[in-house]
Amino acid sequence: MKKIILFFVIGSFCMFSKKAEGQIMGAGGQTVAAEGQTIDLSGQWKFQVDPKDKGIGERWFDKGLNDRINLPGSMAGNGKGDPVTVDTKWIGYFSRSEWYTDTSYQRYRQPGNIKVPFCLQPVKYYVGPAWYQKTVMIPVGWKGKHISLFLERCHWETSLWVDDKFVGMLNALGAPQEYSLDLLSSGAHRITIRIDNRIKDINPGIDAHSISDNTQTDWNGMVGALQVRCRPAHYISDVQVFPDVEGRKLRVHAVIHGVERKPFSEPVSFGINGLPVLRKEVRSEGDSAIVEVEYKMGDHPLLWDEFHPNLYTLNVGLGNGDSRQVVFGMRSFKANGQVFEVNGRRIFLRGTLECAIFPLTGYPPTDVGSWARIFRIARSYGLNHLRFHSWCPPEAAFVAADRAGFYLSIECSAWAKVGDGEGIDKYLYEESNRIVKAFGNHPSFCMMPYGNEPSGDHQTEYLRGFVNYWKGKDSRRVYTTASGWPSIAENDYNVTPAPRIQRWGEGLKSIINSRRPATDYDWDTLLPSHKIPTVSHEIGQWCVYPNFRERSKYTGMLKAKNFDIFYDRLVEHGMKSLADSFLLASGKLQVLCYKADIEAALRTPQFAGFQLLDLHDFPGQGTALVGVLDPFWDDKGYVTAKEYRRFCSPTVPLVRMPKLIYLNNESIVAPVEVAHFGAAALQSITPQWTISDKAGRLLYQGKLDQKTIPVGNNFSLGTIRQDLSGIKGPAELTLTVKVDSFSNAWNFFVYPAVLPAAPAGIYVTQRLDDRALEELSAGGRVLLTIKKGSVKAEKGGEVAVGFSSIFWNTAWTHHQAPHTLGILCDPAHPALRQFPTKYYSDYQWWDAMNHCNAIRLDAVDTRIKPIVRIIDDWNTAWPLGLIFECSVGKGRLLVSGADLLEDEGKRPEARQLLYSLEKYMDGRDFHPGVKVEAAKLQALFIE
Repeated sequence: MKKIILFFVIGSFCMFSKKAEGQIMGAGGQTVAAEGQTIDLSGQWKFQVDPKDKGIGERWFDKGLNDRINLPGSMAGNGKGDPVTVDTKWIGYFSRSEWYTDTSYQRYRQPGNIKVPFCLQPVKYYVGPAWYQKTVMIPVGWKGKHISLFLERCHWETSLWVDDKFVGMLNALGAPQEYSLDLLSSGAHRITIRIDNRIKDINPGIDAHSISDNTQTDWNGMVGALQVRCRPAHYISDVQVFPDVEGRKLRVHAVIHGVERKPFSEPVSFGINGLPVLRKEVRSEGDSAIVEVEYKMGDHPLLWDEFHPNLYTLNVGLGNGDSRQVVFGMRSFKANGQVFEVNGRRIFLRGTLECAIFPLTGYPPTDVGSWARIFRIARSYGLNHLRFHSWCPPEAAFVAADRAGFYLSIECSAWAKVGDGEGIDKYLYEESNRIVKAFGNHPSFCMMPYGNEPSGDHQTEYLRGFVNYWKGKDSRRVYTTASGWPSIAENDYNVTPAPRIQRWGEGLKSIINSRRPATDYDWDTLLPSHKIPTVSHEIGQWCVYPNFRERSKYTGMLKAKNFDIFYDRLVEHGMKSLADSFLLASGKLQVLCYKADIEAALRTPQFAGFQLLDLHDFPGQGTALVGVLDPFWDDKGYVTAKEYRRFCSPTVPLVRMPKLIYLNNESIVAPVEVAHFGAAALQSITPQWTISDKAGRLLYQGKLDQKTIPVGNNFSLGTIRQDLSGIKGPAELTLTVKVDSFSNAWNFFVYPAVLPAAPAGIYVTQRLDDRALEELSAGGRVLLTIKKGSVKAEKGGEVAVGFSSIFWNTAWTHHQAPHTLGILCDPAHPALRQFPTKYYSDYQWWDAMNHCNAIRLDAVDTRIKPIVRIIDDWNTAWPLGLIFECSVGKGRLLVSGADLLEDEGKRPEARQLLYSLEKYMDGRDFHPGVKVEAAKLQALFIE
């Protein structure tokens, strides 16, 4: 039996200095010096699919395969696999999707027109074994040296034969796979690799982003560096660097192996440019040796963090010429009470998820440039942290993050049921060790949960053991059970879904939908009892309407056929021309929701940070359009990075306004504070504030006392007090606070405390009663302001309206409320002249949306163009009205789906909107153009 040694090593590039010719990469970004000792295996390979799994029994490894494929790459990227059908067995939780049963999807289930709504759709699909084969020529000079086959990223289980001899099987998802071929003779050899992407005895979870069709797809293939490598008979198999920032030194752990099974001795050197070289003689007792040294970094080593991503290169060399270059950073990432500190300075994690979303390839990039772009964009939106949801990225991501100064949370390839003795339990220990060995030297690798949201009857006990294992083994990062739960005392930190403005299942009872608009709440009472850092789990999840112009970007392996379905629905309901408007209006509401979520986190004392779901769209799990960026990390046109950074950046001014709707006989009393997590304190700062109107005219301004602002949050800057009696008419105003070069702003609304008497001659009613019909028949004017719950389900009553946009998406959440995406209106319409608004939802619409019925306009008359439209879920795309007008008989009717009479005295917005509508109806502009039969209107309502 051949000796098989597994090393998890990575790469194809050196990160700090230009790679010398012939160097190859080793574990954890370690560059291996072995000039001219690499055979590149990229290019054309022989290939054959094995859908009946008969290749092993028929000894396919012992004969030529009958097809061809180009590597690195995937089957789908090479046009290999099967077409998608209604019988495709997806890796993902789609079994309850309405697509399989709903008659409205029937045409998308037909051969030749298969379009799925729950994720991006691959051009080809295959799950099962596939065989890859290539002949290599081993040089004579490699005899007696260490030879290995290096596969940077496979998906996922590989079995290797060289000629007709079985070498072994590996199944890493989050790290490279490397086979030892030390006994390989010179000359030509046939390498045959069988890749199996089925879930078998090890189940990471069908929605784990390491394998799921929701995200990168369950692809079959090999990407990144594919090489046969040769190194000296004695070689460095691993180097791990453990920085000690306080002690200004390193502990270096190196492992040396020998090809021959006998003791050896080698001189080993350790050096960093500009610092002394440390030398040591190593003697093995068998075919391997471990050497540990302490290396002093001088009196003033440069530290690594988000503001100063300083990197060092440690050179470890043997006397025979073998060497490794390890790039690392001098940093500590630790919990101190309830907060995180990097190098002793408090930080706040402003994070988003990376869910393995790569529409052009269906698998992650392995080049640094692609990842550098992602981190550059994330930074431009004020972020400093990325969580890799249930997967681990390739080496290139760590390299780019090191250079950018990003804090990464890496998960061990799973969203699984754990602790019940199944194969995944052992696999997670193996996978986590592979990941840490491969990438553990990167300073950006700061956090490691097992994975996402575990299940299993014994999950807590199992994950407690997992956390304790890693806390005792490697102190370079912090550990927690999982992203989501369970929160236990043994964790270094907790990740919990409680601190956010909409939690799973809350629907219209969430803070943003049930509490009147304000900016004075935080999460202090929602943190776990354990006095360790808390990071909020997957906050946001606020949807936006599909950007149908985005479809042209899907030129690769995945197609946006889900968008085709949604577009067809829009066209069928006569709203094709509104697609862009729906995108922009819902996008503005989405940003408002994210601002509320993020600012609440920043206001919370002793809080450690948040993780967005997501800065960019998640195209799976029912199609979750939750990003201000699309899946390609491009913006959608309704918010810029600069605008987003006003409420998401190292330094954010904040106000605690108890409400955002005022009468002009009131005063604003707004405590001002700041969350400042910059590189150092801000010295002698004088905060300033202004209040301006909708046109940008300055109305009020002031300064607060000069202060030096330390690193941290909940630092009080003073209180703004401003009488509003000078505001005579209804007004949309903006409060702006500036702290040093950082500013933030909040819209608020002021209405007259005393309104003129309502115009005469308008009948205002909550029901289309006999008097209303009589008034209309006689040529009168009627304002119908409908009591909530009065509209029949099929006429719009089944649409759950809320202020916020849709949470995640209705398909995945089993129609969790709300089902709508805010309003769209023409702010210049005369009906809104006394109710200042923009074309989209702001907080003055919170009241109306909380007291309203959606009305299906196609149940009234398709010719009606509403004054205020409700934007429906893209899955149904009903034409919904909030406020519209029509003529009935000889009369004129204005319909408000919002009840503006119930508790009117406690609802300033309702009172003002009602007045604005009445003024419009009393003017010369009120001439509805569409005539509707009274019976058609009566049919809208529950008897």
